[in-house]
Amino acid sequence: MSSFAGNLELSALTLLGAATLIGFYAGRGTQWIRLPSIIGYMLLGVAVGPSAFGFFGHEQLDHVGFITQIVLGYVAFSIGAELSIASLRSLGRGIIAIILAESFTAFFVVLGFVFALTRDPVMSLVFAAMAPASAPAGTVAVIMETRAKGPLTKALYAVVGFDDGLAIIIFGFAAAIARSLLTAEATGQAESILPALVDPFREVILSIVVGGIVGLVFCQIVRRLQAPAEYFAIVFGTIALVTGLSLRWHLSLILTNMIVGFILVNTRRESLVNHVTSPLTNVMPLMFILFFCLAGAHLEIGALPSLGMIGVVYITGRTVGLLLGARVGSALGHVPDVIRKNIGLGILSQAGVAIGLALILNQEFGELALELDFPKAATVGASVLTTVTATSIFFETIGPICTKIALTRAGEVGKA
Repeated sequence: MSSFAGNLELSALTLLGAATLIGFYAGRGTQWIRLPSIIGYMLLGVAVGPSAFGFFGHEQLDHVGFITQIVLGYVAFSIGAELSIASLRSLGRGIIAIILAESFTAFFVVLGFVFALTRDPVMSLVFAAMAPASAPAGTVAVIMETRAKGPLTKALYAVVGFDDGLAIIIFGFAAAIARSLLTAEATGQAESILPALVDPFREVILSIVVGGIVGLVFCQIVRRLQAPAEYFAIVFGTIALVTGLSLRWHLSLILTNMIVGFILVNTRRESLVNHVTSPLTNVMPLMFILFFCLAGAHLEIGALPSLGMIGVVYITGRTVGLLLGARVGSALGHVPDVIRKNIGLGILSQAGVAIGLALILNQEFGELALELDFPKAATVGASVLTTVTATSIFFETIGPICTKIALTRAGEVGKA
């Protein structure tokens, strides 16, 4: 069948058009059986990707990769535009407690679970470093599809938005320590980890600074506009610019775009914010179709058989850590019961950010293996990349379903 697909030689544009049309009805089909529509989009992506029929090859996926980055930029901007200081203040310190507790609990639970299985501190550290990263696109897609509104919805926007910044810092620390342990094991001399610890802080701080500067300029521009089409043109250009700068300067495109939306909602009157964000309501369903179809096409289903016990342990540890951490953070922050009982279910999705971190780790550890002539470093990097890619299939399937369950239990579906 893949040879048949190859003989068709369809252009990426033709495939995107077909994927959009078929994806629309695939989403309708999964809605009909009470599942989030993004499950249908992802299943279609798997079917047309290299893992199945091969209509989308690796080269074509590379050509349209910018779509994924643009959509993540829109998602991040939308999250930021929901995070008014007034609404965050109403949630109180509970949100900070939840973000810290769920991220660090997931890290330490996975660390303990993997160490119990492997007795390898390096392997345990790098797998634990992957656990806090979430996938905000899945959560936001379900919120928009179900038209949810309420305290849980606000809390979900805040948690999935800010915890990726914390995840980057945790990853930087853990990867630096793991690298030092590998160097010590290979040479008998420990490497200084201080230079490596600077990078994650630099990434987060520069993301906030760049997002803040662009956000202030953006607000000055949109206050002089009037027509809806003008708003959309400026929003599109700003998100594309910020996303491009983030990729060029190795910043977090999620955090940078989120700060732009955050600046908007906290410095401009509500009517202007509504004018700016309302065009997104019409375009986001299309973006979600393309994003999750491409995400499904990237998933390597062939990696599932090699998942092994470490994959099961990672899935179990991350799920337990996030659910337990969200409960602990909710209790410490004294948040309302509707948040305490449901927030953990809404933050299980994991894909792009974690896979991106795993790719970075795989590249750095591969270079370290060559530098030290120490094959174990490359083995660790490849193991993390394969496992995180495979487990993303599970988390991107179960995560949106759990988010919908949480919003339904909270009684916030259809309230927007």
